[in-house]
Amino acid sequence: MNTRRFLTLTALLALGFSTLPAAAADAYPSRPVKILVGYSAGGAVDAIARSVGQRMSAVLGQPVIVENRPGAGTNIAVKALTSSPPDGYTLLLAANALAVNPSLYQPAPYDLARDFTPVASVGRVPVVFAVRDGAPIKSLPELVAAAKAKPGGVTIATPGNGATPHLAMELFQHTAGISLRHVPYKGGAQALTDVLGGHVDVVAVNALEVLPLAKAGKLKVLAVMSAERSAVLPGVPTVAESGFPGFEASVWYGFVAPAGLPKPVATKLHEAVQKALESPEVRDQLAAAGGGPLPGPATQFEKLLQSEAARYGQLIRDAGIKPD
Repeated sequence: MNTRRFLTLTALLALGFSTLPAAAADAYPSRPVKILVGYSAGGAVDAIARSVGQRMSAVLGQPVIVENRPGAGTNIAVKALTSSPPDGYTLLLAANALAVNPSLYQPAPYDLARDFTPVASVGRVPVVFAVRDGAPIKSLPELVAAAKAKPGGVTIATPGNGATPHLAMELFQHTAGISLRHVPYKGGAQALTDVLGGHVDVVAVNALEVLPLAKAGKLKVLAVMSAERSAVLPGVPTVAESGFPGFEASVWYGFVAPAGLPKPVATKLHEAVQKALESPEVRDQLAAAGGGPLPGPATQFEKLLQSEAARYGQLIRDAGIKPD
């Protein structure tokens, strides 16, 4: 083979290989897409994953399957994601734990910037403070006054060390200049039970878990920690309205893929999520959880991950928070 013929063949082969990623992206998806969830079936994240996944399936033209991988503070599901090829067929519906765990667990289980491709934010649900009906504390200012009168005398239940409501409570303590006595539980259900039974004064938990009890008149919600009032708790003031301007702490949800996801595939997935968020069914699902959709570009979600990792990382270090 002469030199000119060899160079021509090499150029043609290079051209052929350069078109493979684009061709693969054009064919995507050609089989079912899997959404990993780091929580048990039946919870808020699982319900939202199934609702959004169903609408994404209609857009993508392929089944979207939800697979629950609970345990280790969602690190089991994250490991399953990062061990998967970056081909768009495995996603994770993440919540705040994704940004929290690199600081909460040592050594860090993953690198937030290195190991993921942010695809799209999905929604927010506020964390709330609540007390049992008939409790002596009837408002957030009264909670602050009681805590200042007797530092450490007011007990507050959360779903566990490092859980978003726990971190939100720690942020509020810092903001308000108070000291509450933290009582961590293995989930929100037992925390709520003990608040209802009068064993703990206050509970910090996501809005979804208190809604049925609040509607039944068994719990009084003192404040929501979202930037704006919740549509399902319109009569409840925000923490910001209650004397702490700018305070915000919410549970957020968003899709990530393994690092190295091809841009055309990431774009297709992002567009599918945006269309899913426009559907009344998904908006109703988020509203039922006490929150709302969070559409926007992938860069918006990437910035949210970075800012939350910085905010909660500093808090975890300052407060010496350890996982359960």
